[in-house]
Amino acid sequence: MATIDGSSVKKLIVACDAGMGSSVMLASQLKKQLAKSGVTVEHSPVASIPSDADVVVTQAGLADRARGVVPGVPVIPFQLFLGDPSVAALVKAIQNGDSIEV
Repeated sequence: MATIDGSSVKKLIVACDAGMGSSVMLASQLKKQLAKSGVTVEHSPVASIPSDADVVVTQAGLADRARGVVPGVPVIPFQLFLGDPSVAALVKAIQNGDSIEV
């Protein structure tokens, strides 16, 4: 497993496949939660994830594709668009400057 230093995350990408409104809603929620942390949150199709991303959050079924697009960038897979424990743990690590294993 890799470790992410929450204090080093400056650009978080929410990647999706079909432009579903749910992932846009998640990106909006993360923007609000991380606004005070100075983290840029962007929404992107999984095939076009920017190479300067510090971390990618994507639906579990897309995680392997995301890893193929940006090898070396940590990918946080989730099951639930709202209230997923993996995403909540990442947000907490960024807000507190903690480390998190992925």
